[in-house]
Amino acid sequence: MDDVLRIDPDAQDDRFARFRLIGWWDQQRIAEAKVLVIGAGALGNEIVKNLALLGFGRVVVCDLDRIEHSNLSRSVLYRPADIGRSKAQVAAERACEIYEGMRCRSLDVNIVYDLGLGLYRWADVILGGLDNREARVAINSAAAKTGKAWIDGAIERLDGVARVFEPATGPCYECTMSDVDWRMLEARQSCALLSRDEMEQGKVPTTPTTASIIAGIQVQEALKRLHDVASLSGQGYCFEGAHHQSYLVEYRRMADCPTHEAYEPIETLNWSVHQTTARDLLGHAQLDLGSQAVVESNHDLLRELVCGACGDTEQRLGSLGRTTASDARCPRCGEPRRPEIFHTIDIDHDFIDTPLGELGVPPWDIVTVRSGGEQRHYEFAGDRHEVLGPLNEAPQ
Repeated sequence: MDDVLRIDPDAQDDRFARFRLIGWWDQQRIAEAKVLVIGAGALGNEIVKNLALLGFGRVVVCDLDRIEHSNLSRSVLYRPADIGRSKAQVAAERACEIYEGMRCRSLDVNIVYDLGLGLYRWADVILGGLDNREARVAINSAAAKTGKAWIDGAIERLDGVARVFEPATGPCYECTMSDVDWRMLEARQSCALLSRDEMEQGKVPTTPTTASIIAGIQVQEALKRLHDVASLSGQGYCFEGAHHQSYLVEYRRMADCPTHEAYEPIETLNWSVHQTTARDLLGHAQLDLGSQAVVESNHDLLRELVCGACGDTEQRLGSLGRTTASDARCPRCGEPRRPEIFHTIDIDHDFIDTPLGELGVPPWDIVTVRSGGEQRHYEFAGDRHEVLGPLNEAPQ
């Protein structure tokens, strides 16, 4: 790392003048960086605030939740008048008030099911500020498939950890999970309805002070990676707040971990999941893979809801992430119904002529077509503008 300070007595005192005193600092690189922030709670607020102060130019903020009264004590970007509003939207608005040069896009999405891989592939930096395992597993899987690193943060009470994972080349989040972690995750996934109702059960006690520390480390790691400065890749910074002790841990890549395979090569199609059917995609892919090819989704696709008590069955195509536990209550007897899901579509499938978006494939996703041991990956770039909005017009 170049520690030489740049001292220019004739330099103008512009907004970022103090940053430029750091020898290796490149403010233009920061302005051009594309950042994906997942989670807009206590950690997410501090991450977004820091990105704005540092002059990041293009940021997408994702969160499913609405602002509650308890968020006001831990989230610097929220005000009492914001209660009930989208966390992601308000965080994006306030970030642009801090730095008018920032272009910030907000997405109200279920991270597990409704965030396409194209957005991960677009991002130079991926920052996670979450409080549940299933969302972290989803981010980790998406980062691996798109060959990206991501910077995770976690806080509880006075303690916290910031970690840098490069799933395609080094240890990943799943490599750090214990048998207990997996059992807890499987228990929460047992109903397969990871909706907002279930996500809220993962809330943990946090403080704004610890959030500031961990988010600060996360954004600092993002800066270092953008400047090709050695970072915490494959490591975690652990902060113990009761006695203000901190230390580094090194993670080990697990040989039997399945989440290390990147999608490559990826063919970019100027198609949209809203207009493209599985038949269309198979027709394109079969030229290379033959007539036995099948479409494979990255997400659980909902086919129908079945009541085990009275036998009532309702066809309900779409994203599993947008189906709540209350939606799944049987209208006939009131008992919970189980979701019937699917992941693959072949040429004889019932929904071969249904647009992929109606089946639950998120916009700007990367969809795989497989035949035996061969596979092709297709990015639905026709959805870029829907996802990025004004950021799609920025220079790439």
